[in-house]
Amino acid sequence: MRIDIVALHDLVARILVRAGLSAENAAVVASVVVAAERDGTVSHGLFRLPGYLATLRSGWVDGHAVPTVTQVAPSLLLADARNGFAQVALAAARDRLGAMARAQGMAALCTGNAHHFAALWPDIEPFAEAGLIALTVLNSRSRIVVFGGRRKVLGTNPIAFACPRGDGPPLVWDQATSVVAQGEVLRARQAGHAVPAGVGVDASGRPTTDPAAILDGGALLPFGGHKGATIALMIEVLAGALSGGRFGFEDRSAEYPGAQTSNGGQFVLLIDPARTAGAGFTQRVDMLVAMLREAGSERLPSDARHARRLAAKDGIEISDHAHAELLAMSGEGAAPEAALQ
Repeated sequence: MRIDIVALHDLVARILVRAGLSAENAAVVASVVVAAERDGTVSHGLFRLPGYLATLRSGWVDGHAVPTVTQVAPSLLLADARNGFAQVALAAARDRLGAMARAQGMAALCTGNAHHFAALWPDIEPFAEAGLIALTVLNSRSRIVVFGGRRKVLGTNPIAFACPRGDGPPLVWDQATSVVAQGEVLRARQAGHAVPAGVGVDASGRPTTDPAAILDGGALLPFGGHKGATIALMIEVLAGALSGGRFGFEDRSAEYPGAQTSNGGQFVLLIDPARTAGAGFTQRVDMLVAMLREAGSERLPSDARHARRLAAKDGIEISDHAHAELLAMSGEGAAPEAALQ
């Protein structure tokens, strides 16, 4: 069936409210879930809903948290998510952060005591649509083993970048510092198929293509060997230490059965390109993109997502079974056999 995007957002929001989020917080979280589903980032779309519900019901996250945002320097904001979702803290700081970037040329936000369980690009794409360059990083619970270590210390620690263009939508990319995101390994386990070689190791440190062995006591590997590992380390500092949040190895979610999110931090940096390259900035970016395409790069970051977004203007296709499960989650229908996870 095809469901209207607004209708799907409202349904997801009702599900989240039923699970323990306030209406205000649910609206923010539902937006990123639906955006991911709409644009084809399915590992962070409806697929994640059961994890949100389990986490909320475990008591690990405060669904009614009201973040505090404090300006600690002319171009620096510090947010305490109060054990709520990071997107809610970003929403509370968004307008102020953008205005500071315009006034100062750049601005940063450090958010601590936060949970993030969604794709990272929805956090920053709106800034690029408004003409700002945006970079964000996020630390998570320990999931990768690095530098020949014997156990996990660093998280998959994603990084996302968004840049305005003059001729087309923003250039946006979002990637984990592991070879693949954990969500892809979760989907592989659900589907019952192997992951590519080099993705992870089992509990004994042996290479494996079994997603269950990686997720149950094993570990993911960083992309690019030590190069990806150093980026993950940098993100642990920027998102964890700088925000006053938890490091990945300080995770306590195991004390809350069912909890799937990480309590960590997020760092957002905005730059106003009008202060440097002036009005010609977007034309320069367009030139760069044109040269990449001329060189044979037929698909650039965010092209596929924007194509799917255009295709979804009349709604998102989901199975009747998945829709029935969503209705059951909201309390508006009977529970079918599991379809989403």
